[in-house]
Amino acid sequence: MYSRPRLIPCLSIQDRGLVKTTKFTNPRYLGDPINAVKIFNGKGVDELCILDITATSENRGPDFEYLKDIASEAFMPLSYGGGITTLSEIEKLFYIGYEKAIINTSFVTKPELIKEAVEFAGSQSIVVSIDVKNELFGKKSCYINDGKTKVKHDPVTLAKRAEELGAGELLLNSISYDGTMKGYDLDLVKDVSESVSIPVIACGGAKDIYDFKRVLEDGKAHAAAAGSMYVYYGAKKAVLITAPEEQELIDIGIYKQN
Repeated sequence: MYSRPRLIPCLSIQDRGLVKTTKFTNPRYLGDPINAVKIFNGKGVDELCILDITATSENRGPDFEYLKDIASEAFMPLSYGGGITTLSEIEKLFYIGYEKAIINTSFVTKPELIKEAVEFAGSQSIVVSIDVKNELFGKKSCYINDGKTKVKHDPVTLAKRAEELGAGELLLNSISYDGTMKGYDLDLVKDVSESVSIPVIACGGAKDIYDFKRVLEDGKAHAAAAGSMYVYYGAKKAVLITAPEEQELIDIGIYKQN
């Protein structure tokens, strides 16, 4: 038996297309998300995170019709974030086959939604997403509204608040590292992970499985999510939907024998 920290492909969607951003900007179209899901089915990934990156800034809710199509093809647990503002939307998300709802903007603008959602579904199904940008002089600022609106609280303060409201997990995403494939912001991940008792999923910057190992061990993350390394191949970033082999993860010690 092996202990297996979760390694999660994070797929960004825009206008029903699979895209990848760099620092939350310049989305590059990569193809059909459903085709990517079908490929991941055969790769044995732990779970899949779907993020609609323009739902909130376009002032619309989740595209349930399309999300249902995605869920119908997925063999692994699914989480979804983007444009969630009401409990009824969360209920519908679970009804069509998603296990977790990811909430970012509404966590700040209507925190009572987190409490309501936890009462309805349990903390294990409610994830708060915290998007962080590195500013001048080492300051780390948090953003909502698809990374467009700065909020006054720092990442640790928001993480503690999410835990107080009952969220079961945090998705900690570095805007500054997103799509750069230069490794995770280990200081950010460690600071947040050590400030709360709920699991922290690190996202933003992973290039390879060694980055997974670093963020899990040095960053104290509970799980590692990534976008680019699951959809790109090589220095020129050719589009290739892929995932690490289990033996690779055993060989470098991410999966450890109990």
